[in-house]
Amino acid sequence: MVQSKVQAVTQRIIERSEETRGEYLAQVERAHIKGRASSHLSCGNLAHAIAASSERDKDLIASGRGPNLAIVTAYNDMLSAHQPYGTYPDLIKKAATSNGASAQVAGGVPAMCDGVTQGRAGMELSLFSRDVIAMATAIALSHDVFEGAFYLGICDKIVPGLVIGALSFGHLPAMFVPAGPMPTGLSNAEKARVRQLYAEGKVGRKELLEAESASYHSPGTCTFYGTANSNQMLVEIMGLQLPGSSFVNPGTELRQALNEAAVKQLVQVTEPSQHTPIAKILTEKAFVNGIVGLLATGGSTNHTLHLIAMARAAGIQITWQDMAELSEVVPLMCHVYPNGTADINHFAAAGGMQFLIRELLDGGLLHDDVHTVLGESGLKPYCHDPFLSEDKQSVVWRPTVEETGDATILRPVSDPFSGHGGLQLLDGNLGRSVIKVSALKSDQLYIKAPAIVFESQDELLERFKAGELEKDFVAVVRFQGPQAIGMPELHKLTPTLGVLQDRGFKVALVTDGRMSGASGKVPAAIHMSPEAVEGGTIAKVQDGDVIELDANAGKLVVHVDDAELEARPAPEVDLSAHSNGMGRELFKNMRALATGAESGASILY
Repeated sequence: MVQSKVQAVTQRIIERSEETRGEYLAQVERAHIKGRASSHLSCGNLAHAIAASSERDKDLIASGRGPNLAIVTAYNDMLSAHQPYGTYPDLIKKAATSNGASAQVAGGVPAMCDGVTQGRAGMELSLFSRDVIAMATAIALSHDVFEGAFYLGICDKIVPGLVIGALSFGHLPAMFVPAGPMPTGLSNAEKARVRQLYAEGKVGRKELLEAESASYHSPGTCTFYGTANSNQMLVEIMGLQLPGSSFVNPGTELRQALNEAAVKQLVQVTEPSQHTPIAKILTEKAFVNGIVGLLATGGSTNHTLHLIAMARAAGIQITWQDMAELSEVVPLMCHVYPNGTADINHFAAAGGMQFLIRELLDGGLLHDDVHTVLGESGLKPYCHDPFLSEDKQSVVWRPTVEETGDATILRPVSDPFSGHGGLQLLDGNLGRSVIKVSALKSDQLYIKAPAIVFESQDELLERFKAGELEKDFVAVVRFQGPQAIGMPELHKLTPTLGVLQDRGFKVALVTDGRMSGASGKVPAAIHMSPEAVEGGTIAKVQDGDVIELDANAGKLVVHVDDAELEARPAPEVDLSAHSNGMGRELFKNMRALATGAESGASILY
């Protein structure tokens, strides 16, 4: 039985979305055709589509005897998380052949790394890359010669973009295939310690690079619980990839077997008797399940943007208020860095997604009456761990552990780290924003201090180096929103503000920009809406104004008389330095079209 609050929020989403969801499903129905796609193509269309295929695949596609499956890949060999995907197309094609199907690489999508662009001009393209990926996915599938599609992507904006693009072809069955996290390297606590020492000037670049390289050291996803691994949690709990497949390391026999099993399963759900398109999987209940998973794990705040945009692609309208109300009843069950010291490999070893999903189901916090890539079976199969069969040729699933393997990392729903989820909505005369509370200590959930206003993160860092920030304050970093400069992550500020925090000062951040999925130590009211360039109150804050951030009460206010705030002129700001170079000139129109943070910060809707 689903808890009443979860059911009430779900029903509200269904009612709010009735018109847009209906329009979306009608679009899906119009796109769905009976029979193989090739039967609806002209001979000229078909000849172009199969010209480079093997003779076997030419015959299979032309005759329509088996499904033809698209591969949309975010492969590049610069990103550790995506480097393993280089071998996937050949593996998928071989497995497709074994299952009476064919597969073609339909197209590639860009995959940029926020870790590489952090604090640099390229980061201003990061958020908009999500919508570029969505459009590139649609272009890849627009050849309309496929009965299903594989999506190869892991990190930050890439999975949300692939989901949005896949939903534009909602009549096709979809299978997301992860590559898995890299093995554990330098501990997250030690990495953070060296970063702060560098911020204080106590170690040099040599020591910093050694620590960073020991943390990010091999193919696979970064092991902290940031946006990339939050993505993997989401697509699994929402039923878009095989049970237990998210956090299996690259290059292992089990990873290989899971990939082959994914091909076999996608072939099955393309058959008319089992047809399970992505539109049937990503329902209102599936998105509520995704939000619950995000809250229970203390996942990335970036998903307060991405989930809204992804849902809208399916005709579903979710809001920050929905997330806030669910956070009241969903307990925090995980401590994975930045919410603790463990990494994602430790989480998987302690019980991982399978233990988490079983506990949430038993606690009435997830909807089980959903479709997944397995068909109509609901989420019960996702409570099983994958293992190699005795002959190591396939995967078998067995019920997961009864008890957590490490209660400092993963706890049952009856004994959580907190009775409140990992995110909180803040509201007040400054506007609305979100804060990640899962990584904060109880005494960091409230701060009342004078504001210091910055127009860029570099300005804050310069004043820190000059010794001007040795005091309690709330840093207001504004004109960072999607319409201003593309809403870059401000993770570069975390070590510096962390140093001040460790020196005994009470500090917090208020911004219309974003923070990295790996951030959390410093109280940060982010995604401020309306943003400064839209006339948001954040634009009128002045140095010395007292700001009160109360994450317990969900309150964010500037203690200035309403009449005075109204009378203050909006400051003039020159953003021209952010308009050109590093490709930013190509994104000028995207900045102009972007919606606010509460609407997913997207140009698509």
